[in-house]
Amino acid sequence: MENEIDELVSESISYIQNNLLMKFSFLAGAFQQLKIISSEKYNIASDGINIYYNSRYILKLFLDNTEYLTRQYLHTVLHCIFQHQFIGSHIDFNIWNLACDIAVENIISELDTDEIDRSCEEKQAKEISKLKNSIDFMTAEKIYDYYMVHHLIGKRYEYLSNIFKADEHEIWNIEVKPDMPRIFDVSDDKSLEIISSENCESTNDCVEFSTGGNESEDESNNEMLNHSIDNEMSESDKHEIWKNISRQIQLEIEMQKSEKYVLESSSIMQNLYEVNKEELNYSEFLRKFAVFGEEMKSDEDSFDYNFYMYGLSLYKNIPLIESLEYKEVKRIKEFVIAIDTSGSVQGEIVQTFIRKTYSILKQQESFFTKVNIHIIQCDCEIQSDVKITSQQEFDNYISNIELKGFGGTDFRPVFEHVNELCRNKEFIDLRGMIYFTDGYGEFPEMPDYKTAFVFLEDDFNNPDIPAWAIKAVLSSTQIKEF
Repeated sequence: MENEIDELVSESISYIQNNLLMKFSFLAGAFQQLKIISSEKYNIASDGINIYYNSRYILKLFLDNTEYLTRQYLHTVLHCIFQHQFIGSHIDFNIWNLACDIAVENIISELDTDEIDRSCEEKQAKEISKLKNSIDFMTAEKIYDYYMVHHLIGKRYEYLSNIFKADEHEIWNIEVKPDMPRIFDVSDDKSLEIISSENCESTNDCVEFSTGGNESEDESNNEMLNHSIDNEMSESDKHEIWKNISRQIQLEIEMQKSEKYVLESSSIMQNLYEVNKEELNYSEFLRKFAVFGEEMKSDEDSFDYNFYMYGLSLYKNIPLIESLEYKEVKRIKEFVIAIDTSGSVQGEIVQTFIRKTYSILKQQESFFTKVNIHIIQCDCEIQSDVKITSQQEFDNYISNIELKGFGGTDFRPVFEHVNELCRNKEFIDLRGMIYFTDGYGEFPEMPDYKTAFVFLEDDFNNPDIPAWAIKAVLSSTQIKEF
């Protein structure tokens, strides 16, 4: 009986997959990645490598409402595609789970197919409409930020969780894995015979299936369980797999230009852009601007201890060689930090960005003893230029920072100002400028120093930049997490 249940579950999921693939072929890679594993603990849940299903639950729902089971399955797969389960410890899990469910349900509501149950969308529509009026893009990250600002009262949180929930997320946040005695092999080429539902007047009236089995089958299942646990992928490996799958899905959709879901305004593309945008390690990025210089510091890398010890033994405490008193190291000596203080880039975000840049620069491996750093605020004209020559001056600046401007954006005044400083010998060997901006401004001609534009990207703006410039993108969420 148990083997028959396994086969029915496998055929049911295969049937759902085939129906979805007829309309959305780009989902094939995601379906193939996820193994279907039985579990008494979860009705539907995924850890990013397996989907755990309660066999009785699947068969009852398949007989009673195949379209809703299809929606649940797709809901769970979309969580994986958008990598919702790979989260940091600083996240509010409850709000994040709700935000992920809303983002996924909104995507499903936009998909054009008759294979999905739509009965839940009437209740969902009011909250989705409210969110769309408040945020520009329905991604889990944007929804999460909205709810973190507009706190949810307990009863309202429970209500929203109930109307948007389609699977269980507990497995995202805990180390304990569900019991998984059986693995169902779901292949794309299986077909499903129509299963009669004569004995199921409702979902609750469906027959109970026996889960008994002989001892040899139990031993085999336990071996499979142990093998699966012993060879379990790390979270980083799982995450990397889904990063690749997500990028492939985005590429496939973009190649199907005639489809409705290709539009950049569609929620599925917004979520793909969000999850596939390149994560910037700002610390490493900033260190690319380091320049070579000498510092009075023992250079142990070029010091040969063999000759040193030989001299001590041969001449009694007289070494043949001593370490150099200076060392060529990478340091940031002359640098410009330009801050766009136009109307769209201001306030806490700018202050946090400057503080992060400061925290990197003040590290031992980033500062010369003497530095020459200019922090320039500019909108359509220069608002302030503060020269920093020491950590103390940097500390004073950060403690008393005052943003000025908030007009339009024009990059050219900063470059003209810096070029004038170079002509006046204010900079001896200026090697880099970082310009923090929203990206909407006039670019100058190519300067004689390296320049990086760090764009604040909250609205999927992806401005083109000149070939000579280096481009990096940070979201306000990333900056706040600095």
